[in-house]
Amino acid sequence: MACQLGNWKQRVVDLLYWRDIKKSGAVFGASLFLLLSLTVFSIVSVSAYIALGLLSVSISFRIYKGVLQAIQKSDEGHPFKCCLESNVAVSEELVQKYCNVALGHINCTIKELRRLFLVEDLVDSLKFAVLMWVFTYIGALFNGLTLLILALISLFSIPVVYERHQTQVDHYLGLINKNVKNTTDLIASKIPGLKRKAE
Repeated sequence: MACQLGNWKQRVVDLLYWRDIKKSGAVFGASLFLLLSLTVFSIVSVSAYIALGLLSVSISFRIYKGVLQAIQKSDEGHPFKCCLESNVAVSEELVQKYCNVALGHINCTIKELRRLFLVEDLVDSLKFAVLMWVFTYIGALFNGLTLLILALISLFSIPVVYERHQTQVDHYLGLINKNVKNTTDLIASKIPGLKRKAE
């Protein structure tokens, strides 16, 4: 199971880093097309159109193969026989495994939100408040689908850019991180009650 998970992760990494340009392009293009379609049509319409498109292709192929078999008088059988006979059921242990992983993340998130909302650490709660305040502006500028489209484009472009320019990106990220930390420390030292318990 761990080997399968490792293979799956490696496939995702290969996809995001464009190791196979055809596969990455197909996944990126299909995903972007789906998200752009959802900005114009409802999810019901998009799902129905996708289902109709797939059905049109499979019915046409089935009829074509049937006609071809009738002309050639061959007995190949159903063109999708191997797909129809393959096992497509989701195993209970797979569902259980991912449910356990999801449950762990949900519990961790609930604990962290409780800690932030009940102000266990004033600095962390203020940072969270600033983050939520920034999100109010992001929410006013973009809707959820636009953010998903931007996230998809970032997902397929940032890893490649980072891989090609890793040294420069790490240098500038280090500078930004240092400046943010210095500013946070300065603010925390100037305002009474903002120092962490550990300090």
